[in-house]
Amino acid sequence: MKKFNIRKVLDGLTAASSSSSSSSATAQSGTSRENDVVQETLQSEHFQLCKTVRHGFPYQPSSMAFDPVQKILAVGTQAGALRLFGRAGVECYCQHESGAAVIQLQFLINEGALVSALADDSIHLWNLRQKIPAILHSLKFNRERITYCHLPFQSKWLYIGSERGNIHIVNVESFTLSGYVIMWNKAIELSTKTHPGPVVHISDNPMDEGKLLIGFECGVVVLWDLKSKKADYRYNYDEAIHSVAWHHEGKQFVCSHSDGTLTTWNVRAPAKPAQIITPHGKQPKDGKKPEPCKPILKVEYKTTRAGDPFMVLSGGLSYDTVGRRACLTVMHGKSTAVLEMDYPIVDFLTLCETPYPNDFQEPYAVVVLLEKDLVVIDLGQIGYPIFESPYPLTIHESPVTCCEYFADCPAELIPALYSVGSLQKRQGYSKKEWPISGGNWGQGTQTYPEIIITGHADGSIKFWDASALMLQVLYKLKTAKVFERARGKEEKPNTDIVDEDPFAIQTLFWCPESRMLCVAGVSAHVIIYRFSKQEVTTDVVQLLEVRMQCEFSEVDSPDPGGEQTPTLPTSAASSSPQEAEPPNQLSAGINSSEGPRDNIPCLQVRSSPLKQSPGYQVELVVQLVWVSGEPPQQITSLAVNSSFGLVVFGNSNGLAVVDYVQKTLLLNMGTSELYSPSDPCQRQPRSPRKPRQPSGGLCDSNDGSNNSEDRCKSPTSDGKDNAFTRSRSSSVTSIDRESREVISSFYFCESFPRKSDSLVSPCLLVGTTQGSVMMVALSLPPGSEQKVLQPASFATCGTLVRLKGGILTMALLDAGGTLLPPSYEPWYDPNASDEEKEKVWRRRPATPPSSQESPDTQFAVLCSEKQAKVVAMPSQTRLYKHNITETSFVLRADVVQTAGPYCIACFCANGHIMTLSLPSLRPLLDVNYLPLTDMRIARTFCFSNLGQALYLTSPTEIQRITYSQETCDNLQEMLSELFTPVETPEAPNRGFFKGLFGGGAQSLDREDLFGETTAGKASRSLAQHIPGPGSMEGMKGAASGVVGDLARARVALDERGQKLGELEERTAAMMASAESFSKHAHNMMVKYKDKKWYQL
Repeated sequence: MKKFNIRKVLDGLTAASSSSSSSSATAQSGTSRENDVVQETLQSEHFQLCKTVRHGFPYQPSSMAFDPVQKILAVGTQAGALRLFGRAGVECYCQHESGAAVIQLQFLINEGALVSALADDSIHLWNLRQKIPAILHSLKFNRERITYCHLPFQSKWLYIGSERGNIHIVNVESFTLSGYVIMWNKAIELSTKTHPGPVVHISDNPMDEGKLLIGFECGVVVLWDLKSKKADYRYNYDEAIHSVAWHHEGKQFVCSHSDGTLTTWNVRAPAKPAQIITPHGKQPKDGKKPEPCKPILKVEYKTTRAGDPFMVLSGGLSYDTVGRRACLTVMHGKSTAVLEMDYPIVDFLTLCETPYPNDFQEPYAVVVLLEKDLVVIDLGQIGYPIFESPYPLTIHESPVTCCEYFADCPAELIPALYSVGSLQKRQGYSKKEWPISGGNWGQGTQTYPEIIITGHADGSIKFWDASALMLQVLYKLKTAKVFERARGKEEKPNTDIVDEDPFAIQTLFWCPESRMLCVAGVSAHVIIYRFSKQEVTTDVVQLLEVRMQCEFSEVDSPDPGGEQTPTLPTSAASSSPQEAEPPNQLSAGINSSEGPRDNIPCLQVRSSPLKQSPGYQVELVVQLVWVSGEPPQQITSLAVNSSFGLVVFGNSNGLAVVDYVQKTLLLNMGTSELYSPSDPCQRQPRSPRKPRQPSGGLCDSNDGSNNSEDRCKSPTSDGKDNAFTRSRSSSVTSIDRESREVISSFYFCESFPRKSDSLVSPCLLVGTTQGSVMMVALSLPPGSEQKVLQPASFATCGTLVRLKGGILTMALLDAGGTLLPPSYEPWYDPNASDEEKEKVWRRRPATPPSSQESPDTQFAVLCSEKQAKVVAMPSQTRLYKHNITETSFVLRADVVQTAGPYCIACFCANGHIMTLSLPSLRPLLDVNYLPLTDMRIARTFCFSNLGQALYLTSPTEIQRITYSQETCDNLQEMLSELFTPVETPEAPNRGFFKGLFGGGAQSLDREDLFGETTAGKASRSLAQHIPGPGSMEGMKGAASGVVGDLARARVALDERGQKLGELEERTAAMMASAESFSKHAHNMMVKYKDKKWYQL
């Protein structure tokens, strides 16, 4: 344990990072005290950065596969990602290095392995028997483009079709090419003059593994005899083929075509189709051919023992259904069901009871992969209801605009949110269990509650249970319910100040202990919510309208001469309404017919009674209004204190403090008014004048009037948010900042407002984008009863300290280096009886500090976009300073707890994640993790306690990471298992007569046919074998020198032991088989010993 003197100079503390970070400590002469010591226990070895788990819907999915025995679903994406799903809580993410799109996936059924084919013409074998899957082998084709893959059940030979029309065969054990090749010119008829096009389908006859069905894009289908190496039959159709499906008996197959038709062929009758149907085509009365429809992209043909077969297809709608949503068609007997989907269909799979293709399939569900959703349809119930998904796939239901992460929450929060959230669940789901049920949960030791809150573009807020590396939605709050949705013509001018998504969440503040929630929207509104377990109907939504305009003295004004003209904000988002993300800019406008807008809010609060379900219920709505033709500026910072009963919010005009208990505006001042006359920036003080009444007041929701007129025009109406995490600008530099000073952060605390103070009192720390930290003293009436009757008062105490860059976070530590959290009021149900309220409603008085030798009893921790400082309180002397970055800037900073001690965690725009000790600001971690490539990451990145952090890695996915060494060490135990040992179902019984007369499935010795002995070696230039990092070859390639020799010897022993183990298993199996045969023979002999031949 190392001791640090908080007055001594720290020399040589430099962060080894590309961000050129440096640290220094400043000693104040004459004030050094040897006994002022904080023992810091955090060291660099306590930190390590690694990804933990990814949640959400796979972004831009491209392919899908299902293991019917393991019951695991795999989804590939256009960015080369793999997402694997099992039972609820069993998820896995892995990534192909090339980043090429995954065009097809094939499970080695019940083997714990997966083959992926990529758009860069490479195939990969993944080992799923480990918690973090790894690639065992890769094969990169050089001369041909891969278009289709097929791996027969229980076979090690993978068929690969190419764009040239050829078919190559790969041994999936060794990932080597066979010399056996089916050339396109041998497959089609010699008289054909044109190329048949790419291979779009490969499958073997369910009853004869030696017959391979090959579908070419042009419409030609070939049944190839693998043994004789020639085509048995060729089936020709005029329309292009998209997919082919077999009947399980191997006597018929169905093709889907580009004109919306399905053709059914008898294997032995290639002359013409046995049947041609157009499922969605209008049948002409004169018997002519139906009108062509859209292509049927895929068809599956599944049989049942007890009834009619199922035919499931996607596409094929008639062309006159323009604008109709994508549909999945289920044909069963004479009934045809058309199921509309919310998004375009990427792929679908029919889940069946058996993995054997030559048995009755018994389909029970259809998994439909959509562009932005995953739907599973129950085929066993009338009406084909969908299953309720256990996965968190609705993160992107509306685009995420902000995100907060709370680790180690109060234990009762998750059950409380779940109980109110369970009332919101939709009805009409299938009664059956979720069919994708493979894998096992991890055995993690982390048991603390974790909650993630996401704010969305449609004004909704979702609470998620993120405990134990899982994610489940707990509760959804719709803030838009507070406002009127139906807008008449006369109201339109009021609502056109936002491009789209006027209810989008800008920022939010949540107090887990008191359960108070405060949200700020892009339309310059703030809503305060209380949590209640009882339903209530609010007759009138309480509304407070605020005119926020700041005043500048001449020295502050950018142009001291004359009247200032409002400048219109320039936003890249304003000109592109097609963007998926919500706008963060308000566009100023003047109503020419009615003059400049004034006292008009951006949204109309509903006037009708509001029924509020159990959960979060509206306490108060605060709206900023237009002032003399200027739109209200967007809210950039927000804080709530339930103990004081106050909410504070700020923007580019200043700050406002609202008492949400009394529903009154207590303070409304410009940023310049926070400075004292003695401040070095020489700003003129602008304390509230006595004659001026606070602007805004309690009014009915339909009352747009406001009597306060005493406001001057602002020199600019540019509402750009200077906090990078809230901006929509495509620029990623902090240089292009407005000269206007914007409120960027708040922190309620109990501290020493002035140097002369000896007792702590309620305070508000205010941080700005210019790096100033100001202190505002709060004078609160004693007791909760007085609070309702008597308002709080405020006194500005000037600048506490200045830093480079905008202030991001502020906190207060005690003399021992422990965080002093803001006081809070314990939660009580606002709709409970008065007796119950009285038990809980006790506002916490400010407690005097305990007697200590040192006059400095607190540390103020301040972090900006460029540096961090620690200031002693109440002396306000700077103790430590650390320059976090010179070449970049910090996007997010939080004071977090890591298994006891506290530290500052920072995420920079150059991708570095850093931690600094407290209070000495020693660099503990600096990792170049994630270069900023998208504003979404900047807006959603957040740290939490116990070494946890997250961000939105794509519009649909949350990536969780940890910077804790302990969590990294235990990660393997915490992760779920994909592969579980399961017995493969028994093969279907061939029956006595089929076995006697050869009517059953015909097996094929593929090893004899495709092996090197018979087929020879493939051309070396055709494909290149690349050992994967998880394979034995990869280990061999990595080994070198003496250590390499040892590693090679160990690998050889492992391989030899593995082979000996396999040999031992085979020997034991043969002995068991021989013993079983002997027993059956003896029983037969006993049974028929004394019977005559005619009795048999």
